[in-house]
Amino acid sequence: MVLSLFGKKRIGIDLGTANTNVYVEGKGIVTGEPSVIAMEKDSGDIVAVGKDAQNMIGRTPGSIVATRPMKDGVIADFDTTAAMMEYFINKVGSRFGQKPSVVICVPGGGTEVEKRAVIDAAMMAGAREAFLIEEPFAAAIGADLPVNEPTGSMVVDIGGGTTDVATISLGGVVSSNMNRSAGDAMDEAIISHIRNKFNLLIGERSAESVKKELGSASLEAAKELESTEIRGRDLVTGLPKTITMDAVEVSEAIQEVVADIIGIVKETLEQTPPEISADVIDRGIVLTGGGALLDSLTEAISDAVDVPVFVANDPLNCVALGTGIALSQIEVLQKRK
Repeated sequence: MVLSLFGKKRIGIDLGTANTNVYVEGKGIVTGEPSVIAMEKDSGDIVAVGKDAQNMIGRTPGSIVATRPMKDGVIADFDTTAAMMEYFINKVGSRFGQKPSVVICVPGGGTEVEKRAVIDAAMMAGAREAFLIEEPFAAAIGADLPVNEPTGSMVVDIGGGTTDVATISLGGVVSSNMNRSAGDAMDEAIISHIRNKFNLLIGERSAESVKKELGSASLEAAKELESTEIRGRDLVTGLPKTITMDAVEVSEAIQEVVADIIGIVKETLEQTPPEISADVIDRGIVLTGGGALLDSLTEAISDAVDVPVFVANDPLNCVALGTGIALSQIEVLQKRK
């Protein structure tokens, strides 16, 4: 299986809940777009994928539906996911002249059924064969951690649908945990807070914009940030409405999600052998994924676990980069297999 995987045409796919990045061996990351697809309801024909489809969310007529087929890191709609993967594979694979072998990242805590669904979707999308690598391991490789050395490293990958935490040594995962408290959960918390306090309904894209602009893991740090205007639909009158919301309120809305992320980090450390824990204290904890960019998150985690925490150099692309590196490192994939 491993030897046949490494034919001439190989691509790696970071199939995320929020974004999909595609890595082509020898080329690097060649495309990265939102994991969104817009399709005709009746015919099932694809109208748009990626950025164009994301712009349609909440703005489509009744005949078109724009959705995110991945939910909480797993496939929510098999056929739609396969169609989206086919789009990305064809976009970068048309130059190959043959079906490519594909390496796909999956959440570390995924079940065998969920992993099988990803492989089946890739095969249905046109892959010659598909191989899986766990996201925290790929993130650690992409963050340039010494995954194959006899020293412990810890990575926290905070994506759209899941937070994956793992300690890694000698090419394998020593301890790991995964939960659904991640970027999407923060967006949902903001939507819920605004609906309950202001009787205002906003969409996912608006909530994400508010999170990026004003979100903070620290209420104290949030006091230094400014306020912003938020537009939506008044649930009482049904009319458009604009409110002003400050950063402290946004941070209050996401505190439970932040606490869950800190909780899973603590849980993983508690499961880690003492020698690995000592290495983590020396090397620190590395944050990857879009959630790593949340203001003051490194300080919040560090204060809670008393371990240095820092963000990887390219947190948004660590998983995709790690997948690409793994394509050319057969011994790593063999150990993971």
